[in-house]
Amino acid sequence: MSILVVDDSEDVRLLIKTFLNSAGYKDILLADSALEALALLDIPCEGLKSAPSKKKNLDVDIILLDVVMPEMDGIEFCRIVKASEQHKDIPIVMTTAIDESKLLEVAFDSGAIDYLSKPLNKIELLARVRSILKLKKETDQRKARELELVELNRALFSANERLKELSSLDGLTGISNRRGFDERLEEEWNRGRRSVTPLSLILLDIDFFKFYNDTYGHLAGDECLISVANSFKKTLHRPADSLARYGGEEFAVILPETNEEGALKIAEDLRKAAESMGLQHETSKVADHVTVSLGTATMIPSEGSAPSDLIDAADKALYRAKEEGRNRVKAALQQEENT
Repeated sequence: MSILVVDDSEDVRLLIKTFLNSAGYKDILLADSALEALALLDIPCEGLKSAPSKKKNLDVDIILLDVVMPEMDGIEFCRIVKASEQHKDIPIVMTTAIDESKLLEVAFDSGAIDYLSKPLNKIELLARVRSILKLKKETDQRKARELELVELNRALFSANERLKELSSLDGLTGISNRRGFDERLEEEWNRGRRSVTPLSLILLDIDFFKFYNDTYGHLAGDECLISVANSFKKTLHRPADSLARYGGEEFAVILPETNEEGALKIAEDLRKAAESMGLQHETSKVADHVTVSLGTATMIPSEGSAPSDLIDAADKALYRAKEEGRNRVKAALQQEENT
């Protein structure tokens, strides 16, 4: 326990130190003025001179402070200490003569928590110090527990956010999974409804992917999915566009504020990106390399429609792309969008 005694009287300082030493308190710091005490605490103040002690920025547990001192009185010193974020919680006990008692109200207003009357009584001084130090220890322990709880809550929040993020990612390709897709589509649908702007969706399939797995094995199939996903990520340039693995060999792309023409262009870019990889697929009925089929749909979200309507329209367009020969892009027909 570190105790700082501030008094302009050397006799008083030594008397207090003797009392405290007799009770087992050994870490006693003495200052003959408020300015020297501020220097010891390393609290900046106008007119502050360097303290002779090399101990600065000290961890003090209690301050015993004379009210009336030259240059700066105890009340002003108390205000300065309480204004310091690092030292504001240090309990300050004023020492005052009987004829200075009228200053006590001001002293308490400035942040002091107790006072001792001069001439000092050893038993009273030690009882007050012991009680205040016990209270401060309990307070410090409570604050430490609160801080620990805050840190634990912060760590728990970060862990939960990470788990939430991981639960929305596909473990193989690293892009959004179906859950992440559903959440993002709902979010963009609501945004589009508020702003009355078009929302487009692309659904796409790797052509004859079952044959690919049967021919090259499932490990090669996984590598194919990863390569296709990477080619799509490189093709999508807008931060708002969202790529997801919809299921198996099927992918989905959400395109906020994108009309039908824009969706068709992006879909064609994705088709070309997959084809340009040149991944061998000798059992495909379309080409000797990996290709994809794509369906697009565009809607302006409204009260009378739902995200499932957009998915259904894009799915029907994808079905037509497959029916008409695969490795192509098809947009949803007007009647498909309205069903």
